[in-house]
Amino acid sequence: MTKILINNELVELTSEQETKRLAEVAADKTARDARIAAKTTVTNNKTSGKAKLKSGDALTDAEISALFGD
Repeated sequence: MTKILINNELVELTSEQETKRLAEVAADKTARDARIAAKTTVTNNKTSGKAKLKSGDALTDAEISALFGD
């Protein structure tokens, strides 16, 4: 069993509570990873778009959106 601190009191979780807590942690990690991936994609599109503007190449819609907004 897992023990957690609630209101300055160490509480032991039941197996149901522990399962629910682990599912919440996994869901939070998935959501965080998705936010990081989206931010990385926008950053990459900005960098690529700037390079294409300098060289005169055509921009993709994602690059235009990243550079100038929707």
